[in-house]
Amino acid sequence: MSLKSNFLFILMVFLLFSCDKKRVFDDYKSVGNSWNKDSLVSFDLPKLEPKKEYNLFLNLRGNNDYPFNNIFLIVSMNYPDGITKIDTLEYLMADVEGNLLGDGFSDVKESKLVFKERVKFKAGKHKVTIKQAARQTGKVTGIDKLEGITEVGFRIETLE
Repeated sequence: MSLKSNFLFILMVFLLFSCDKKRVFDDYKSVGNSWNKDSLVSFDLPKLEPKKEYNLFLNLRGNNDYPFNNIFLIVSMNYPDGITKIDTLEYLMADVEGNLLGDGFSDVKESKLVFKERVKFKAGKHKVTIKQAARQTGKVTGIDKLEGITEVGFRIETLE
């Protein structure tokens, strides 16, 4: 690479990361080509200031292989005092015509899903665990391998 190309690359990387001032934590884990119903995606959160408020997001990267209009997730938040809070959540993933919602230029779309707003954390370690709970209509057992979701992420943003 030439000096000019190196400079442009460094400038692009700098601009990309400097525009995201609210980000406190943003991490993704790959689930492969399909998300197994027994596969847990976990995130150890960084130490966060107890006096500040944060917005929490679940991020999903998916492609056109995703077969449903919505997704059900089970999200567990483990607190430092040993308490675990579990939420079962439903999010819209596709429009009525089956087109995947989210941001992206190709068939891969990224969905930034609001999990909790204005959260204050306690001092200590927190852990978030996410599991898919997709089911076909009228069936009790879950989908063994959920196609179309390739990565699961968790994001924390400051309100300031």
